[in-house]
Amino acid sequence: MKDSRSFKKMYAVELRVNACVDVVLSGVKLLQALGLNPENGKDHSVLHSRNDLKETFVHFMGKGAAAERFFSDKETFHDIARIASEFPGAQHYVGGNAALIGQKLAANSDLKVLLCGPVGPKLHELLDDNVFVPPESLQEVDEFHLILEYQAGEEWGQLKAPHANRFIFSHDLSNGAMNMLEVFVSSLEEFQPDLVILSGLHMMEGQSKELQRKRLLEVVTSISDVPTGIPIHLELASMTNRELMSSMVLQVFPAVTSLGLNEQELLFLSQSASGPHSSLSSWNGVPDVGMVSDILFWILKEHGRSKSRASDLTRIHFHTLAYHILATVDGYWANQLAAVAAGARVAGTQACATETIDASQVSLRAPQEFMTSHSEAGSRIVVNPNEPVVEWHREGTSFHFTPVLVCKDPIRTVGLGDAISAEGLFYSEVHPHY
Repeated sequence: MKDSRSFKKMYAVELRVNACVDVVLSGVKLLQALGLNPENGKDHSVLHSRNDLKETFVHFMGKGAAAERFFSDKETFHDIARIASEFPGAQHYVGGNAALIGQKLAANSDLKVLLCGPVGPKLHELLDDNVFVPPESLQEVDEFHLILEYQAGEEWGQLKAPHANRFIFSHDLSNGAMNMLEVFVSSLEEFQPDLVILSGLHMMEGQSKELQRKRLLEVVTSISDVPTGIPIHLELASMTNRELMSSMVLQVFPAVTSLGLNEQELLFLSQSASGPHSSLSSWNGVPDVGMVSDILFWILKEHGRSKSRASDLTRIHFHTLAYHILATVDGYWANQLAAVAAGARVAGTQACATETIDASQVSLRAPQEFMTSHSEAGSRIVVNPNEPVVEWHREGTSFHFTPVLVCKDPIRTVGLGDAISAEGLFYSEVHPHY
C-alpha cells in the first residue's frame, strides 16, 4: 500500500528495554538434583524458598502451562543458579523478552537493533552482530533467568505434563527496577528508531508498591518522549499482581500502539481489570476462540484508540499453542494476513528447530470450527485448510485467526512468544498517521 510503512521493507531500527541470560535445562532433573520430591503443587505469587519453587513448578507442570515468578531470597537463588548453570546439558541463551525480540529481528540484515537493557559479558557475547548496546547498558555481571523445561507426557512421580512448556524464575533486580529507562530515553534522539519495543514491566513484581507506582509513571513519561509517528509495541509476560496489571492497563496501554501476549496473560489481564469472562479461573485445554476474541475486542474498545479516547492502542497479537489472533482497529494497520501467518510459521519452525515446516513433525490442535463471540451473537466459522487464515469484523475491529502447526517434540519452548511477536511486527504495515 502506498500510504503505509512496512518494517519488512524499510531499513528499520529497534529500541527496547530488558535483557538477561537464560539458563535452560530440564526442570525435573534440576529439582531432583536439589533433593526435592514431586508432592502437591501450589501456586506461589513470589518464591521465597526451594519448597516454594518445587510446589509452583509442580502446579504449572501439571497444567502444561507457562509461568514466570520472582525468587525473593538472593542467596538461595544464586545457589540454585550456580547448580543449574553447571548442570550437564544446561544451555545458555539470550534471554529477556526485549533481547529475544531484538535477536530475532537482527537476523534480518537490513534491520539494526539498539538494545537498552542490562547487558553483562556473557549476554554481550551471545548477541547478534546487528544488535548494538549503548555503553551505559553494559554491566560487569549478567542477570540470569532459570528456564525449567519439561516435555509433553514427561512424568515425575504421579505428575504428568499434558504439554511441553517451561517455568521461569529469577532474582532480577536490574530489569525489575527498569534501570535502563534513562538510557532508553537518552538514546532516542541519536538512534532515531522506526519502531520501539518495550518489555520487562512484569519484572516490577519484585519491587515495593511505592517503587512500582514511581517506575510506572516514569515508563509513561519515557514513552511520551518517543517522537509522534513511531509505533510502540509492548510485550507482556506472566504476572501475578492484579493491582500492577490493572495500573498497566490504565496507564501504559493508552500510551503504546501494539500489544503482544499469550493466553495466561490475556485471562489474567481480564481478571485484573474486570473484563469479559473474568470469572473463569483458568483455561480448560485450548482456549475458546470466542472468549479470547471477546477479551481482545474489550481491550481495544475500552482501552484502545477511538474518537472519544486519547489512546494510541490499535493492535493486539495474541498467541497460544494451537492458534494465533491478530486484532486491529480498522484504518491503522495493513498486511495482517501475512503478519499472523508469519507468526504461526515461526512457532512451528523454531520449536522444532527446522528451517521450514516439516509435516511429519507437527500436528494441528486448533479447533476446526468455532464461534467468534460469546458475549454477543457471533458467527460460526469453519476453518478451510486451503485458506487457513480466517478474517471477521466487529464494530470497527478486524480479527485475523490462524491455526498453528504445533511441533510434536519441541527442541526448545522458551522465546517462542517473542519470536511470534517479532515476525508479526516484521510483516506488519502501519499507516503514516502514527
